[in-house]
Amino acid sequence: MTLMACAQNSAAQPGTPKIGLRERKKIQTRQAIRRAAYRLFAEHGYEATSVDRIAEVSPSTVSRYFPTREDIVLTDEYGPLLEAGLRARPAGEPMTESMRHVAVEALRRLSAEERAELVQRARLIREVPAIRGRTAENTARDSAMISAVLAERTGRSADDLEVRVISTALLAGLQEALLHWVADGQRDDLGTLIDRAMNVLGRGLTW
Repeated sequence: MTLMACAQNSAAQPGTPKIGLRERKKIQTRQAIRRAAYRLFAEHGYEATSVDRIAEVSPSTVSRYFPTREDIVLTDEYGPLLEAGLRARPAGEPMTESMRHVAVEALRRLSAEERAELVQRARLIREVPAIRGRTAENTARDSAMISAVLAERTGRSADDLEVRVISTALLAGLQEALLHWVADGQRDDLGTLIDRAMNVLGRGLTW
């Protein structure tokens, strides 16, 4: 998920999984590569920035962590943090409220640098067809995770049609709020847009 990918400080929240030293180093390397790539994307454009041009580390290191340029933008380590955040919410709480709380809290914890990366990432998703086409993979992964959480709450199967529709709709609402925020020049408060998106889902897709 785009927003969660930048919520690095969320790792300090109670209930989130503890990360060992080795994994923290891997995350730091991935973050360094990603930030170097974002800087080059901003300076030279996405198409003009090859993997070989990312100078923070060797091309072989970049390829080991990110097989393609699209993976630099779309791959993140924070799915477990989203899952932990949702599981920490009250079991009887509507999923729209749980998602609203977790997303807005992650947004609150963003540093200025992370917020700038969030904007750049969303712009790349909107503007680069290859990246936009790959977002379906992330959506399917995160949707399966949300379905598992919702299935535990309701006692229904994670493959239940209604469970899958709700999970996909939650992700779509969150992403559309983010893309609207970026397309509109960040004029509105993103937290308010997330509230609006979750309200639409919470009231049953009515006006």
